[in-house]
Amino acid sequence: MKFDPSRAIADYLVFGEFGDVNPSITDSSTFTFLDSIKMQELFEHEIEGCFLYSRHWNPINKYLSGALARLEDTESAQVTASGMGAINCVIMQLCNAGDEIISSHTIYGGTYALFKNFLSKFGIKVNFVNGMTVENVRKKITPKTKVIYCETISNPLLEVADIPALSKLAKENNIKLVIDNTFSPMIVTPQRLGADIVIHSMTKFINGTSDCVAGCICSTKEFIDSINDINSGSSMLLGAVLDSFRSASIMKNLHSLHIRMQKHGLNAMYFAKQFEKLGLRTYYPGLDSHPQHNLLTSFMNEGFGYGGIVAIDVGDEKKSHKLMEMMQNEKVGYLAVSLGYFKTLFSSPSHSTSSEIPEEEQIEMGLSKGLVRFSFGLDNDIEESYRRVKYCLERL
Repeated sequence: MKFDPSRAIADYLVFGEFGDVNPSITDSSTFTFLDSIKMQELFEHEIEGCFLYSRHWNPINKYLSGALARLEDTESAQVTASGMGAINCVIMQLCNAGDEIISSHTIYGGTYALFKNFLSKFGIKVNFVNGMTVENVRKKITPKTKVIYCETISNPLLEVADIPALSKLAKENNIKLVIDNTFSPMIVTPQRLGADIVIHSMTKFINGTSDCVAGCICSTKEFIDSINDINSGSSMLLGAVLDSFRSASIMKNLHSLHIRMQKHGLNAMYFAKQFEKLGLRTYYPGLDSHPQHNLLTSFMNEGFGYGGIVAIDVGDEKKSHKLMEMMQNEKVGYLAVSLGYFKTLFSSPSHSTSSEIPEEEQIEMGLSKGLVRFSFGLDNDIEESYRRVKYCLERL
C-alpha cells in the first residue's frame, strides 16, 4: 500500500482533557509532582505521560511531535523554536570537534552560513558539493565524515536530491543522511527512501500562515531521545523550545496541509508552464524539462503535486527588482522572503535568502542575479494572477 501522509495525520486523534476535539494547551513552564521519588526518576529517564519542565517536553509539544512523526513516517519527532534550531540540534548531536559534513552547495543561505562560518568555531569542517550526485559526494568522504546533508528540493535552484542513492552511499560508509524537507512536505517522505533524519522549517508550508517561526526533527525514537537527554541532549541543552501556544496553532494548520499543498502545486504548475511558453528560463521540478523531473516522479507521493515554488531568470539584477516591485503594485502578492504563505511571495535569492553565499560561489553554482523565486499562494483565479504577472513581464 502506498504511503499517504494525509491519512496518517487524519488517523492521529488527540482529545483535550475535557474531551475537546482540539488538545488542551498546557500554559505552564513547570509541572508538579505528588512525590519526590517520581521527580527523581524523571531526571534519570523519560516516564510516559509525566512531564518535568517545558524546555524538555510539555503535552502540546508532545502531541504536535506525534503528528509530525506520522507525517514523515518516523518513530518519533521533536519540535523546535525554528528551522535553524532544528538544524543546530541535529548537527551538534551528531558531530564533535574534528568531524566533517558533506553538504550540497545549493541550500538555504542561513544553513550555508551556519555550515561555512559558524561550525568551524567548534572544529567541524563542511565540504560543499555542487550537484549532489553519488559520484561527487563519494569523492568528499573521509574517515571523519559523519553527516551527508541536503534538501529534498533545493533552495533556490530547485534541484532534486537522489535520496535513495545517497542513502545507500551513506549506509555503506556508516554516515547519517540528514534531509531538509521544507519545500516538499507530503510530496516526499525521505525516511521511506532511506534518510536517517528529516528536518523542516515549519515556518513555511507546514504552518502556512506566516505568523510564527518553528522547526522540527523527525527520526528514530533513539535519536529523538538522545537530543532530549537531560545531561547530553542538544535540544534540551541548547534550549530551542517551541512555545506551547504556537504548537497548538501549528497543529490545527497541519490538518489542512494536504489541501494547501495540492493547491500550491496546481498554481505553481500553471505558472511554470506559462513561463516556459514565454521562453523564460524556468526552474520547476514538475516540468518535463527539469533535469530531475523523472527522479522526483519516481519516488514522490501521489496527489500532492510538485511543490509551490517556481524560479525564473529574467536576466539581470535591475530587471528582477523592477519585476518584483511591479508585481507587488499589481497586487500579485508580496515582495517578501519566506514561503508557504496563502498569498504569493516573491524575492531575489541572490540578494536575500542566498545572500550569505559569496558572489563567486553563487556564480559557480549557477545562481543568477536575475533569478526571481516565487512561492505561489492559494489563489482561486490563477488565470487572473497570471494575467497580472504577464502584464509586468511585458513592461520590463
